[in-house]
Amino acid sequence: MSAEFDFIRWLRARTPISTGVLVGPGDDCAVLQPTSRQLLVTTDLLTEGTDFILEQASARAIGRKAMGVNLSDIAAMGGRATTALVGLVLTQSGTTEQIAQELYLGLEEVANEFGVAIVGGDTNSWAGGLVVSVTVLGEALRSGPLLRSGAKLGDALFVTGPCGGSILGRHLNPRPRLREIAHLTALVPITSCIDISDGLSADLQHILDASGCGAILDADAIPIHADAYELAKQTGKTALHHALTDGEDFELLFTTSSESALKLAGEPCAIRIGTCVESGLWLRDSTGVNPLHPKGWVHAFTEPE
Repeated sequence: MSAEFDFIRWLRARTPISTGVLVGPGDDCAVLQPTSRQLLVTTDLLTEGTDFILEQASARAIGRKAMGVNLSDIAAMGGRATTALVGLVLTQSGTTEQIAQELYLGLEEVANEFGVAIVGGDTNSWAGGLVVSVTVLGEALRSGPLLRSGAKLGDALFVTGPCGGSILGRHLNPRPRLREIAHLTALVPITSCIDISDGLSADLQHILDASGCGAILDADAIPIHADAYELAKQTGKTALHHALTDGEDFELLFTTSSESALKLAGEPCAIRIGTCVESGLWLRDSTGVNPLHPKGWVHAFTEPE
């Protein structure tokens, strides 16, 4: 029990005073000053053996990922992240306190970069693997929350950066596109948005299902990360396949009207990759326009295919 209180005291000593936080860690609840904008709330759970392998990744890297994936969700909704709560379920080992501190330093590193205050949470331990749960609060920008359901026939489809091959290391260091979405929403009305966590084609299908339309992707326009080419050498699959299906790129996939798309010409964080059509998901390449079957990470209680 004293180790837990020592850890809490260590946390409190590292918690800076933040605008909007009236009471931080140390009481039974944090006290926040509400704003007039719509509140955004997201939470994500990372578990050892599924989302990371502790022996292969440092605790600090796991902390960075746990905070980064939640901030990416706020970015996908067109928001600004403000505060975070952290729940840790630690393994019962002699290095528990060291792991907890390293985890927090990783969480803090990403939170500080984006002006997010960690205002509380909880810790526990058990005989199983490490579990990290982060809840982030944010507020919508002036454009209002971005949903998956607003894409329309004729809309242009964009991605903020290259995809594929994240398993080679980028999956542990997601770069939430909070600054990019603030910039983009100031330029044009965005009709729908999602972050690429499950895979470009799989997450695009989420937009299409919610919006009731289809899309054609241009194979030559899809930005492919250098990691996808490297991974393709190991798997025998194409780099394009990895860009479409790997997931955990945490780029933003968004739509805007064809007229607004013209205003994004030359923007490095707006790469046009296709167009919304009446129905279906299609890939246009040198062979013509062919059906594209969305693939990516499957959230289920069984192993993904």
